[in-house]
Amino acid sequence: MCALCEVGVAERGEYQGSGLGLVDDKGRVAIPASLRATLAQNAPRADGKDGGTVIIGVHQRNRCLVAYDPGFVAVLKSRLDMREAGHTADDGEYDYNIKRRGANGEAVPFDGSGRFIMPGFPRFHAGIGAHAFFWGVFDYIEIWDPKTLIDTEDAPDMMKSAARFHCAEKGISL
Repeated sequence: MCALCEVGVAERGEYQGSGLGLVDDKGRVAIPASLRATLAQNAPRADGKDGGTVIIGVHQRNRCLVAYDPGFVAVLKSRLDMREAGHTADDGEYDYNIKRRGANGEAVPFDGSGRFIMPGFPRFHAGIGAHAFFWGVFDYIEIWDPKTLIDTEDAPDMMKSAARFHCAEKGISL
């Protein structure tokens, strides 16, 4: 890992926790409290008020979303640059899809209770309907449609179990 990545990661709070949010007709959903606290820590508002900005994009591989604070953009870009450099052909051409897959994202505001509006295309791509399952992955947050997560073969069983648990707690059958 590059020095910039190590510094950027070391100074950041890590996203850990999970939860289920109800998505309203306009695409509004609330980030679970444990994840929201880290988001606020990593990207405090200059005026000291609650809320801030979260970046929402599609996952590079899975049918889910990724959410992260604006400070993670530089870390993500550095990682993509390194991956791109490792996939450069002898003629100097590199794999353009590396950044195409990883550089998407839309900055959206969230309020003091963690509510934000999911951007239309990412939500459509991930198939998120009335429920959004949040899972902290240290550097970022994954947001899944619970049924899609459970049907994803290579998703960890523990994540699937957590999604089932949170849905059962709210009386949601999958």
